[in-house]
Amino acid sequence: MSRLGRFVSIAIIGLGIAVLAMGVAFVFEGQSKANYIKDQMRAEAVSMAVLGVEGVDPNNVIDSAAEAEKVANRVKEHRLGIAPTYADLMALSPTGKYNPSVTAHLSYNQAMNLENYLYLGVASLGLTTVTIVIGISMIVTGLALALIGFALGRLPKKVPATA
Repeated sequence: MSRLGRFVSIAIIGLGIAVLAMGVAFVFEGQSKANYIKDQMRAEAVSMAVLGVEGVDPNNVIDSAAEAEKVANRVKEHRLGIAPTYADLMALSPTGKYNPSVTAHLSYNQAMNLENYLYLGVASLGLTTVTIVIGISMIVTGLALALIGFALGRLPKKVPATA
């Protein structure tokens, strides 16, 4: 194999190792952030049963994207029961402005905060899943590149001529 062929083989192996390392970093970072988000959700100890989801264990706290989305949708239903829009909510105040002493205003905003917290958890866990999948794809690509580079390095120096 020529010097150029040898260089290309080593370069492809090096690129494969670099992509493999980045893939491992993506998987590690995605999983560590997913664990962090789930731990924070568990620390809040928001139970699905407390928020009116039927048929669940009352001790089951929200710690997954599916659970968070289900409960966020339920909270949204309750919030929209107070007022269908924010403008409708403001119409409940004599001044037309937010007033925390108006029970409906306070309940609406508390529901909106919880709803946003839960939807943020859904989006964040979705992003960590995407990061992990990209990392796995990078690992596979890195392995493939390294194997191709290795195979190129093993090619014979000269291909025998056929008759």
